[in-house]
Formats: sequence, structure tokens, C-alpha cells
Amino acid sequence: MDFGLVLQTDPPASTVVGLMRRAERNGFRYGWTFDSAVLWQEPFVIYSRILEHTRQMHVGPMVTNPGTRTWEVTASTFATLNDMYGNRTVCGIGRGDSAMRVAGRKPNTLARLGEAIGVIRDLAEGREAEVDGQRLKLPWVRDGRLPVWMAAYGPKALALAGQKADGFILQLADPFLTEWMVKAVRTAAVEAGRDPASVTICVAAPAYVGDDLGHAREQCRWFGGMVGNHVADLVARYGEHSGLVPDALTDYIKARQGYDYSHHGRADNPDTAFVPDEIVDRFCLLGPVEAHIEKLKALRDLGVDQFAVYAMHDAREAVIDAYGERVIPALS
Repeated sequence: MDFGLVLQTDPPASTVVGLMRRAERNGFRYGWTFDSAVLWQEPFVIYSRILEHTRQMHVGPMVTNPGTRTWEVTASTFATLNDMYGNRTVCGIGRGDSAMRVAGRKPNTLARLGEAIGVIRDLAEGREAEVDGQRLKLPWVRDGRLPVWMAAYGPKALALAGQKADGFILQLADPFLTEWMVKAVRTAAVEAGRDPASVTICVAAPAYVGDDLGHAREQCRWFGGMVGNHVADLVARYGEHSGLVPDALTDYIKARQGYDYSHHGRADNPDTAFVPDEIVDRFCLLGPVEAHIEKLKALRDLGVDQFAVYAMHDAREAVIDAYGERVIPALS
């Protein structure tokens, strides 16, 4: 199992770079960041610095979207980083939650997202692709490589990930839901004539190491609120108890009353009081090291290839070090 670190690009950027360097020293192979241009600093500028100051770490957004940048610009940016640092980027992509909504736009449609996956990958790898009716090619790309991993929750999005993406990003660490969603992605891959094992499975969630479970929950409760934004979209689309989405995912948002993106992904988010302890425990990895190892082994047995640690809490360095000293060696 590989490990990644997920950060927000809060200033100063030097702190983000320093944490990624620390993560690589501790055995993390991937460095991810949020991508919302209004809420945080521009991640692609910071990726260049991370790549310069690491040796093997792969970097990318968790996640970008097909709406805030034109597709040829996204592809060219990735291809430039790859040309400079040797194919060490991954394009995590989704419909767009905070990036689109903070800018007053609706998330992209799945049809648009599916088209963008192929176009961005083709352009970044030096092939010709069509953008808005125009055939384009980046003539300077040589030996480019850009895996595109798609974030998804609902049945149609999971099917799209299996049909078109190189990897699937699941932003929660509940084994029951992981099993259900991984199965959906792999089934879609088979039906599309693809090898299901070729789709990399990445689970991303907060991890907090320590014996004070109450404090750990309060530091990670924001995550249930963030996931709740996507769950609310699913309920609006499919309804409650539809059978198309597990009740284990949707039931907890009944008391949700809104969301202020100025607190998005932060431990002090006041809009997450509706998230019960049970959801925090299911979606995150909390407690002593042994509890983390046990849950990660269960996820690995379900086919998870990478666990990406969301580190938006008050113990970032401690968690990075604890994973490097005890967790990563146990899962290698």
C-alpha cells in the first residue's frame, strides 16, 4: 500500500513544501493538495517547489475540476511539470465542489467531466485532442505520462470512473462503503472492456494518532461536513432510501442545514455540528497506531492501493512521523 499526504495550500507556501518534504522522508510517495483558487493559494505553483525539493514524490490536486481552468491549460501545466521533474504528477479530478460553488458556479456535469478526463490526459501525453471543436496538440511534449484519477461517490460517477479513469479516489475510509464503491468501479471497468486491476484505488481521509479520542474527533469532524456536501447532492439527485446509494452514506445528513465554504476543510468549521461521532469514527482513522494499522489492513484487503492522509488538524507533524515510524512499515 502506498501513502499520500493531503494539505490545503494555506500561506506560507514554504510550510506546505516543508511538510511534503517531511512526508517523503517518512515514506509517503504522494503529495496532494486541495484546489480552490479563491480559498487557497495556487497549487500548481507550489507543486513546482515541492518537486524541486523532493526526489521521488508524485504530486497532484485532490481534486481539480474541468471548469475553473481550460483543459489545454490544465494539460500544459501538468506536462510542463513532468518535463521539468520527470513524470511525477497525477491529475486528481472531480465535478468541482468548493472551487465551483465559491465562484458562484454549479459543479460540472458528469458528461463534461468524462470528456475532460480523456482530453487532459491525451494532451498532457502528447496526443491530439478536441477542445471546443478545435483539434489541439502540445507539440513540445515528449514521453509525457499523466494518470487521471477521478473522485466519485454516486452510482453514475462510480461507473464513469471505472469506464474512463486511471484511478478512483474515495474520500472516506469506511470499509463497508469502500467495498461497495470499489465493486461498482471495477464492475464498470469490466463492462467497458478494461482490466479492473488497472484502476488504482485511493482512499483519502483524516488520520489522527493518539489516545484522546474525543479530541481527535473534534479535530476531524470537519471531514463529515465536507463529505456531506457531496452526499446532499446525491440525495437531491436520487432521493432518500433509493437503493441506488447506501443508506449508510446518506442517513447522517438529515440534520444538515447549510454550509459556509469559508471554513471548508478546517477543524474549527462551525457547520459540522450535525456530524455524529459514529460518522467521524467510520470515515476517519482515529486512535492509537494499532487501530490505524488494523483499519488500513482491512482497506488493503478490499483492494485499496493508496491511503492518503488528510492532515487538517493540530497534529500534522506528529501524524506524519507516527505513520513513518510505525504505520507505513507495517503496511509495506
